[in-house]
Amino acid sequence: MLLGVDVGGTFTDAVLVGDDGVLHSAKVPSTPTDQSIAVLAAVALVLTRAGAHAREVTRFAHGMTVATNALLEGNTARTALIATAGFTDVIELGRQARAHLYRLCQAAPAPLVPAPLRFAAPERMGPHGVLQALATDAARALVQEIADAQPQAVAVSLLHSYVDPAHERLLSQLLSELAPDAHVSLSSELVGTFREYERTATTVLDAALSPLLADYLRRLGDRAHAAGLCQPQVMQSSGGLTEIAHAGAHAALTVLSGPAGGAGGALLLAGLAREPDVLCLDMGGTSCDVCLICDAQVAETADRLIAGRPLALPALDIHTVGAGGGSIAWRDPGGALRAGPASAGAQPGPACYGRGGLLPTVTDANLLLGRLLADTPLAGGVALDRHAAEQAVSQLADELGLDMVACAEGIVRVAEAEMLGALRVMTVQRGIDPRRFALMAFGGAGPLHAAALAGELGISRVICPAACGVLCALGLAAAAPRRDVSRTLMLDALTLPGERLDSERALLIAQASAALALTPVRVRVRHELRYRGQSFELAVDEELGPRDGLSPTQLYDAFARAHEQRYDYRDESAGIELVTMRVSVWGAAPSLQPRAARVTPTATEVRPIVFAGQAMAATIHRGEPPPHSVLPGPAAVALPDATVLIPPRWLATVDKYGTIHLVRQQQDN
Repeated sequence: MLLGVDVGGTFTDAVLVGDDGVLHSAKVPSTPTDQSIAVLAAVALVLTRAGAHAREVTRFAHGMTVATNALLEGNTARTALIATAGFTDVIELGRQARAHLYRLCQAAPAPLVPAPLRFAAPERMGPHGVLQALATDAARALVQEIADAQPQAVAVSLLHSYVDPAHERLLSQLLSELAPDAHVSLSSELVGTFREYERTATTVLDAALSPLLADYLRRLGDRAHAAGLCQPQVMQSSGGLTEIAHAGAHAALTVLSGPAGGAGGALLLAGLAREPDVLCLDMGGTSCDVCLICDAQVAETADRLIAGRPLALPALDIHTVGAGGGSIAWRDPGGALRAGPASAGAQPGPACYGRGGLLPTVTDANLLLGRLLADTPLAGGVALDRHAAEQAVSQLADELGLDMVACAEGIVRVAEAEMLGALRVMTVQRGIDPRRFALMAFGGAGPLHAAALAGELGISRVICPAACGVLCALGLAAAAPRRDVSRTLMLDALTLPGERLDSERALLIAQASAALALTPVRVRVRHELRYRGQSFELAVDEELGPRDGLSPTQLYDAFARAHEQRYDYRDESAGIELVTMRVSVWGAAPSLQPRAARVTPTATEVRPIVFAGQAMAATIHRGEPPPHSVLPGPAAVALPDATVLIPPRWLATVDKYGTIHLVRQQQDN
């Protein structure tokens, strides 16, 4: 049996899938003080529902927000930095770009390492070898000085260590001897590519977060062992699994662990629905994550910002905004209605949860509009208190001079505007027409807003999986092990001998395969190239078989085509540089075609739901509708883990996997 557990800001989700493909799910409130408590509670609940024992679980995949939350909250380890003499302040100098274009006084985030904990190494490595050797005695004296400062972690990022890591390895050896309790992160092992600021910032982030994550994973592993479970594997930001020890040693690999599981689940369900091009919307209780599936592939990037800090590691290209079911609505100083980014979270949660929350949220607004059912508990057994929601929303409505229903609709529309902006960032702002995509909505709150967002983007098809409320956990259960290795080369692509290209490719594939410790079933090589004089690269990918491998001429032609497609021109006279090569290898992934544990006979009734200021009679379907059902709007489907809203002029059908497909009907003239 395959087990996936995803920790969100509000709920922790568990999915269990057996050999027969039957899917069992559970959802419990998250425990922010120690996420492992909720993880084991969700596991116990899903095992009970499946009538299974812990020993039957053959793989336990876990996605969490420990590293992300620690970074956002500033709860990081006391970290020291060793950099080449003269370059210790690179993490504070950063780039020239301002944190915000039109807010001249807004500063970038403060460095995770203060100036007194930045130490200069008397060495200098050049792009072609050693310029100033690091003497062992000088290195020992430096490390002793660092040990006296008693840091919890040390980041080592020396100039051009991606070419020759000997100096970093010497410092690591001495740190293990003189400061054995401190975690050590080496840039040459973690990043392996050029651009000094991004490499150093990523290494510092890794060092600052790893002690905290390692402590959490140690507790989780101990509790899993005590419960009779196998050791968890951890989802990386790249969408692949890794061992618990590797994740604990390199926390920077996991900062997008949870959202990556959602992208994997969406890719699985999109394949079953035969939809190669899907715009994904994952709306939970705290945030909303958006990603794009093109030609059955999730886009990736190795250059992104996390909480304003660069992360130079492979990650799925996911855009996140602070718009979730728990997003708090408020009146700004100008008198405008706002929603988020602050969230009520799991404790106390929205006002309607009855746990002491007093502020209005998107969930409270949906309850007052009839889109959530007060007499049907949410997943996780949360009973909704309509009176508490009325009190919270009414107070805000009085401040704004609105009636309660208009205020509730305003809260929903403002939250949807924030999500719409995120969807446009991933499509329109990149020159992609969203109208050719289907919109897949998941997360506990996504299907409530999907049709409205699709209408704004001109999208006519919406997909809501039966497991939409726990799709991130399903994606974890379906994920494959993965390892990534990268190296900056800076080679002239026009004069590059084919033998050198093949040898560099083979070396990185061997390194990645050894790190995976499994026989790879898929190998991808990403070549990042640019015209000489350009600042940034374009990627040329190839999936390798036993005898594959692009020649230098093929690589040149592929880059020229990619450049012409992106910028509408190619320069036949310009030189081309092969800047970086990245290799990704995957182990075998489970073959899953998940289906619901049972088809619940759908009970129906008619209740009012507010659309565009008007209360309309809508059909309420409780439970999972049987395959081949046809559900005209206005209607709502109360699934075990989420609620699907079907507005007027939308028609829903159900496929054999239980996925609900919404299609917008043509308006009568």
